[in-house]
Amino acid sequence: MTTHRSLGALRNVPYMGVIYVVAEAMKLGFTNGHPDWCNLGQGQPEVGPLTGAPPRIESISLEPGDHAYGPVGGTPALRERVAAHYNRLYRQGHSSQYAADNVSIAAGGRLALSRIFSALAPGLLGVQDPDYTAYADMINGCGERLQTRVLPTTADDFSLPIAQTVAQMADLDALLLSNPCNPTGAVISGGDLDALVCASRTHDCTLILDEFYSHFTYSTDGDPADGPVSAARHVGDVNRDPVLLVDGLTKCFRYPGWRVGWVVGPEEMIAHLGRAASALDGGPPQPLQRAACDLLEPARADQETTALRAAFARKRRIMIDALRQMGIHVPNPSRGTFYLWANLSDLPSPLDSAEVFFRRALEERVLTVPGAFFDIDHLTRPPTEGAPSRLAPWMRFSFGPPEDNVILGLDRLARMVGESRSAA
Repeated sequence: MTTHRSLGALRNVPYMGVIYVVAEAMKLGFTNGHPDWCNLGQGQPEVGPLTGAPPRIESISLEPGDHAYGPVGGTPALRERVAAHYNRLYRQGHSSQYAADNVSIAAGGRLALSRIFSALAPGLLGVQDPDYTAYADMINGCGERLQTRVLPTTADDFSLPIAQTVAQMADLDALLLSNPCNPTGAVISGGDLDALVCASRTHDCTLILDEFYSHFTYSTDGDPADGPVSAARHVGDVNRDPVLLVDGLTKCFRYPGWRVGWVVGPEEMIAHLGRAASALDGGPPQPLQRAACDLLEPARADQETTALRAAFARKRRIMIDALRQMGIHVPNPSRGTFYLWANLSDLPSPLDSAEVFFRRALEERVLTVPGAFFDIDHLTRPPTEGAPSRLAPWMRFSFGPPEDNVILGLDRLARMVGESRSAA
């Protein structure tokens, strides 16, 4: 008798890119932390001790009140600490300052974004292409409530054309971007970022910026940048400019397992996100919020993020050099994030296909992420029959793991590419 497996009333939810990569690797024996695997596809930074960084937190305390529900938008103490963190880094000299009511705490960044998506009114949402894989399913989950306009990035460096984007914001109800961008590492800063914030204000277009890689910033010569990037620096009135900033402890403080994220924005918008949270998730756990307050203590926070930029700038240089020696084209090395966006077109066939490269790399116990997973345009609308993604030859490589593991993974890829050239 044939058994038919059915989802019943559930829709078919596709894998996000990194989750698919991990699932395929697990079929070959991969587990997180396995010493003989190199996850050059991972979306988290290394979480262990780092030269120059403060000691890792190894325990948290529980208080009797922690066993009860906490405030749906986060504890007042953490909301105040996040507001102070933003004011210290970005709002000095501004008369308008963030306060606790400008902050909503969520159990992770994706949940923070889900609250925003659930609260968006019917309208036209702009997104850049390529961008973070999770956006596609969030958009698709909104059904007919949201219409999407994909804003293509430039062909040469995958940057967002600011003048064209500002003009299009007159027609948009909201614009969603990751900045720094996952996967390309492109960074919008300075006058360009100010122009987007001004256009948001002028056109009443809600600007939603995923700033989870805000402290992973590098100079044009590859050295650590002087500091983070955030639109908070360019906001005029924190309660009038329709700008929502999403960040948390996951990337910049290297505590992804804590699942502590936040949204910073106008008080009235934050209140509405609290209403969405009451229906979606009920609020974040209290013990981790108390510990998070310690992580945002100014001296400790600056020590962590300064050490982070130094360590990741070094790994970035190692990966750029190794990929280029393999013949992998890295046309515009990332100015942000811990990813390199690279083109495989010059590799011998069939490794010039990201899908084939990905499969072959798994045989070497190395994870990578094909660029097509970040093709928002391809993933949010029915593609032309049989048409491949324009990002088919592109690959995202992560230098998130510890340096020795990154080097091991690159050595394995170099051997794989070398063997392919010899056989060609």
